[in-house]
Amino acid sequence: MTRRKFTSKFKTKVVLEALKEREITPELAQIFEITPQQINT
Repeated sequence: MTRRKFTSKFKTKVVLEALKEREITPELAQIFEITPQQINT
């Protein structure tokens, strides 16, 4: 299994959405198809 690589643009989008606090972390993780731990890190 190969690791996915995320662009800085994608990472910025995730961080901005997390900071808005409209959804909780597990919901954001599902939307962006990543794990909640990846958002917290």
